[in-house]
Amino acid sequence: MADSAQKGILFVLATALVGSTAAAAGKLASQDLDTPMIVFVQYAICLMVMVPRFAKQGISSLKTQRLKTHLIRGAGGWISFFAFYSALADIPLVDANLLRNTAPLFVPLIVFLWSSTLVPRNRWIPLILGFVGVAIILRPDTGGEGFNYAYLVGLSSGALLAVSMVGTRLLSHSESSGTIMFYYFALSFVLSTPFAIANWQTIPLQSWPYLIYIGVSIFIAMWLYTKAYSYAKPSLVSPISYFSVVFSGLIGWLIWGHVPTLLSVAGMGIVICAGICTVYLGNGDQQATAPPSSNTKG
Repeated sequence: MADSAQKGILFVLATALVGSTAAAAGKLASQDLDTPMIVFVQYAICLMVMVPRFAKQGISSLKTQRLKTHLIRGAGGWISFFAFYSALADIPLVDANLLRNTAPLFVPLIVFLWSSTLVPRNRWIPLILGFVGVAIILRPDTGGEGFNYAYLVGLSSGALLAVSMVGTRLLSHSESSGTIMFYYFALSFVLSTPFAIANWQTIPLQSWPYLIYIGVSIFIAMWLYTKAYSYAKPSLVSPISYFSVVFSGLIGWLIWGHVPTLLSVAGMGIVICAGICTVYLGNGDQQATAPPSSNTKG
């Protein structure tokens, strides 16, 4: 049992590392490309990887009775990535990653809006503390330049990721993971196309490795995360996912020299602790939670 738990921890740490490096690749790509192009190429690659699989299985494998849920889940994930990459272009990697990882805090609220399921009383304290931490992060030291609204964009990526997480949870009761992924990638590609055409850019040669890695990393992260859950309980796996924030901090420091202020670190600590408590308290609630995701999931 101990050996199995250790394997689970290693797999989820690998997931966090892949997600953090993919986010760094997105930030590097944003130096030469606008967000619509990055998102478009990401989903084009994802869809190309998925199409051969379903071509062999036949169109019947894509039948679904829950198209509306697919659309809501897909739109949430797509806009979440759009907001995430937009924020990455203007704020430090660690801040953008942390704000995206606020998703577990939003899950109970999204469930309430989606299905009118009330937030359990034991969730309110960690939720309030979590948003206090968010408020601290949203007041970074901007060097007298005023509030950076990219932080709100980054926060919206967390809220929208929660929509995706809740939708995935609901779909998982009747749909295969492959079907969920296909509809998500297909819808996101369709939604991305007009934005990419309107903002079309020639992709520099040096940007292609970053873009390819971003697209492929989604599949790598999903495989690693699934393996982590096959070896360890969600109560162990989920909190360790927050190591992506630690990895992002190290990567941001090494590449861009970003060093968070003490106030920002305090806010991050509060958000992470609140997120872990929210996940832990929600593990027994089948309706109100979904496992926290890595930064590459949508």
